[in-house]
Amino acid sequence: MQKLIFLIILFYQCSHVMAFHDVELDTMPTVFTVGEYGKKYEELVSDCDLALFQISGQSMDTAYMHWLEVLNDIESFSNNNNFDIRGVKIWVNIFWNADGSIQHIVYFPKRSSRNINFDHFGKMLEDYIKYANPFLLSGGCYSHFGSASFPTHAEFLLRKH
Repeated sequence: MQKLIFLIILFYQCSHVMAFHDVELDTMPTVFTVGEYGKKYEELVSDCDLALFQISGQSMDTAYMHWLEVLNDIESFSNNNNFDIRGVKIWVNIFWNADGSIQHIVYFPKRSSRNINFDHFGKMLEDYIKYANPFLLSGGCYSHFGSASFPTHAEFLLRKH
């Protein structure tokens, strides 16, 4: 009987710890790495089911130019703030609100990336979100998952358009 009571108390304590963890996830940061907030990341992907491609008139060329604009903007911001991201290669998923502001940036360093302090990189991205001008307006939140390698050399292509 004592073992049963002990197990009930243990289960009760664990359920409170798990409930507290869920509350923490509701306050997840704007920038995080893939794997940190798995369940909430899945919810973001599900909730923001519009793609940058759709917001770009379903034109691959237009969507690519928009993506380059964002990456070029991140690169310019890092340069202006003396944060060197040359050689950084990441998988990145950016989520925008309907008003074009960035809701979340979720990233994961590639194996071939230059080794930097990714905590500082995440902080730089948080600062970038505060700085970034609204992007494209839409009827709801939207996202894009892609690859980013810095430097982008995007300014050459963007000047042509």
